[in-house]
Amino acid sequence: MGRGDHNRATGKNVLAQTPKNQLSDGIDVEYSKELADHDDVVAMERSNAADKRAKRK
Repeated sequence: MGRGDHNRATGKNVLAQTPKNQLSDGIDVEYSKELADHDDVVAMERSNAADKRAKRK
């Protein structure tokens, strides 16, 4: 073991944590079905189907 091995933060979370009130749920609130074209609608259907498959497992 060298000199630097003694000061490691093993087992500790040294990264800053995001407060729970600032976390995003990942849903884009600016999406509008009125402005969506056919490709957007198909992409949303595929995304929803993939989410259902992922949650089923």
